[in-house]
Amino acid sequence: MSKVIGASAVSVNLATEQARVQAPGDSLPALIDAVAKAGYSVPQQSLELSIDGMTCASCIGRVERALGKVAGVKSVSVNLANERAHLELLGQIDPQTLIAAVTKAGYSASVWEAEHPSTDNQQQRLHRERLALIIAIALALPLVLPMLLQPFGVHWMLPAWAQFALATPVQFIFGARFYVAAWKAVRAGAGNMDLLVALGTSAGYGLSLYEWATAAGRMPHLYFEASAVVIALVLLGKYLESRAKRQTASAIRALEALRPERAIRVTDGHEQDVAISALRLNDLVMVKPGERYPVDGEVIEGQSHADEALISGESLPVPKQPGDKVTGGAINGEGRLLVRTQALGAETVLARIIRLVEDAQAAKAPIQKLEPGVRAHRTADCLGNPYRLVAVWRADGNRADQRRDSAGDRLPMRLGPGHTDGDHGRHWRGGALRNSDQGRRSTGASP
Repeated sequence: MSKVIGASAVSVNLATEQARVQAPGDSLPALIDAVAKAGYSVPQQSLELSIDGMTCASCIGRVERALGKVAGVKSVSVNLANERAHLELLGQIDPQTLIAAVTKAGYSASVWEAEHPSTDNQQQRLHRERLALIIAIALALPLVLPMLLQPFGVHWMLPAWAQFALATPVQFIFGARFYVAAWKAVRAGAGNMDLLVALGTSAGYGLSLYEWATAAGRMPHLYFEASAVVIALVLLGKYLESRAKRQTASAIRALEALRPERAIRVTDGHEQDVAISALRLNDLVMVKPGERYPVDGEVIEGQSHADEALISGESLPVPKQPGDKVTGGAINGEGRLLVRTQALGAETVLARIIRLVEDAQAAKAPIQKLEPGVRAHRTADCLGNPYRLVAVWRADGNRADQRRDSAGDRLPMRLGPGHTDGDHGRHWRGGALRNSDQGRRSTGASP
């Protein structure tokens, strides 16, 4: 490992079978290759975390960067559809260290348990988002109504206090999620869409309060409707995104629902109802008519038919007899079968299908690698453009003032014909102060 460019202070502990190396962060693949070339291997393990609080692609990048900075993490892949992070780890890493990194980035995490998949939280969250959206639109609609009536000749405006009463709940109750997400992004040193929404709507809301306070009896120009409508529209987008994400994950949930949770194990002629996790390879399992096969295996005894449409798409039942293979999740037909277990858990065909679907969802196109940089520049530009605009406006205004002052020195200034300066007997003509005698000589007029 000391031959790797940038590596220094290499120390190997034989007792703990660990190596400590000071090297750049991007040299990890080269270090692993160096160990492999030396005839050894670096132990690796996989871990999946459930991530809560992600709302967009920006969240994926922040979680991946936070987990990628933890020592020992080889690769990270975050799936927004099922809200999970798949990690490839080198050696043993305490999951609490990874969870702390995610928490510091502004999200919450826990070790994912495949045995207890639940969609209740997602359904409740979608219901809350739908309710918040309906109330926000109901409050924002009266603010927009006068604008919609103007093309028909109806000029009507809500009083300032009514606009304030309608916009305030939308801004600080239903829009509170944007302030929380914006604060987390600022605390993590990043920017996202929530930050832009919070700043933009707060500016409109704050300006409306200022105009209202300084109206002095006149009807002020208020922008409460702009802030409320922006929040309502963004909430609509968030709701549609959540619903689409849930529908996208429905295929995985449907596949997971095909896996039975219990099986009938046959031991020395005795049948015992056990959990799937209690089964071992070569265990004998009894499958009754109409039940799903709990494991991948080989038929030992009995004859029946199997509905394997989930694998092949073929709706016609497939005959099964001793020596035939069965797939976990398929439906048994009319007969009782005794099946020898050949694959369990993640090694079953159904589990591999689920894993392929999840990998396809988490896969990213090469162009998506540009997204974090583009997103960061977009947020920075949105925040910096107002200051640039003010600076350009001020600079151009100063130059305009200078041009106007310079031109004012050359432009004629007529105070009217025959306007004289009584003290000196001089006339103002064409912006130039001339002596009357000099003026007569220059024009050729007689005194």
